Amino acid sequence: MQENTQNDTAVAPTPGVETAPVSNGGGEARGTAPRRGGDRGSREKNARRPRRGGRRDERVRSEFDQKMIDIRRVARVVAGGRRFSFSVAIVIGNRKGKIGVGLGKAGDTQLAIEKAARAARRNLFEVPMNKHQHIPHDVQAKFGASQVMVMPAPGRGLVAGSSVRTVLELAGVKDVTAKILSRSKNHLNNARATVAALRKLKTR
Repeated sequence: MQENTQNDTAVAPTPGVETAPVSNGGGEARGTAPRRGGDRGSREKNARRPRRGGRRDERVRSEFDQKMIDIRRVARVVAGGRRFSFSVAIVIGNRKGKIGVGLGKAGDTQLAIEKAARAARRNLFEVPMNKHQHIPHDVQAKFGASQVMVMPAPGRGLVAGSSVRTVLELAGVKDVTAKILSRSKNHLNNARATVAALRKLKTR
């Protein structure tokens, strides 16, 4: 009966890599196999490495507040069918006398909002008021089919509706009553009529 002989070959250890004994199934260790011993060192190096960046600087908050008064999806018919876009109207103000209304149109809502905000900043103006943020007299204005009347009302607060209230609130006007004299439900035209009325104010 011939004995099965196996050639035991020793694996030369690689420098810097730990080796572990490999068993042949009978409990005897034969040869060596490479063991991943560099993981611990790499983890320690990564732990010691400082993080990039750190804390991000917080964005400086703008002095102007903005509110969206109208958003519409409009469509135009072309040869291939309909193409949709968005129309956004925004009012911005610092609640201390500065107010502006802007309109933006784009194929994406976020882009339309940015366009409307830029347009509103270009149209900013100062509302004539006294130190108590009261308007000096009654005023009436018309824009398109919208007609708005704004009257001072000491002690009553802000009494207005629709987009007229948004404009007066962001402008910082106090103790005022506003009335929409027309039947128009267009928020943008009502806001622009209110802005036109505020532009007519005159102080002594």
